[in-house]
Amino acid sequence: MTDTARMLAGKTALVTGAGRGLGRAFAERLAALGCAVGVHGMREHGPSEYGEGTTLSDTADHIGKQFDVRTVHVLGDLTQSDHVQRVVETIIAELGPIDILVHNAGGDIAAAGGKPKPNDAVMIKEVDIRSVLDRNLLSTILVCQQVARGMIERRSGRIITISSIEAFGGTANSAIYSTAKAGVVAYTRCLADQLRPHNVTANSLAPGETRTGRYLGTRQVDEGRMVTEGTLDRIAQVDEVARVVEFFAGPLGDFVTGQALRVDGGAQLWPA
Repeated sequence: MTDTARMLAGKTALVTGAGRGLGRAFAERLAALGCAVGVHGMREHGPSEYGEGTTLSDTADHIGKQFDVRTVHVLGDLTQSDHVQRVVETIIAELGPIDILVHNAGGDIAAAGGKPKPNDAVMIKEVDIRSVLDRNLLSTILVCQQVARGMIERRSGRIITISSIEAFGGTANSAIYSTAKAGVVAYTRCLADQLRPHNVTANSLAPGETRTGRYLGTRQVDEGRMVTEGTLDRIAQVDEVARVVEFFAGPLGDFVTGQALRVDGGAQLWPA
């Protein structure tokens, strides 16, 4: 690994929902660039639920050893403000001020059961509505608020929220999830406007279908869309999405803020 490759050496990143799937890929990407990484998860054994690891602590240790960076793991329910404060304070105490936030936590309301079905505007129960909205939208607001305060003081920082292409084109069975992710995009844009004078960027990465352990373990997958080259009409590889975090967090993203970037191989081509 060259010095140029480790262009974020000396920085500290917090990646929420980093035990498995895209969250882990984001953490690994930032670690490869030299960041010390706070690895957050909601459950210690979350990485094992879809065969992507064993425990959150082992995942953090593995990332640290693989990329020769400092890591720390921390558990917390990010829909609770006191948990959010503890998570952020733990990372700062162990690794230093947070320079980069990737808020990836959210998605399914419980890994064992996935998103409620049907997740639509008519049949979904109130308890599931609240769970989907809280774990996607409320957690985004609480975590970004907590981290942004320190960035404002230092007049430096990058905030990256993870939304979804569902935010731009929901389906009949994703009404509540789509609503939550659309809220994430809107909040991120408003946050970007507020943070501009303080030299802090805020952008949202909106993945499409991506071949994470959870995706492959909960869906019937068209094998024809599992190719890795020759067409963009396929399911994304995890690293193809993770590379976009490098853009937002690195020097190329210095003057980019308030954007929502869809990473879906052109599955959606209408204006955002």
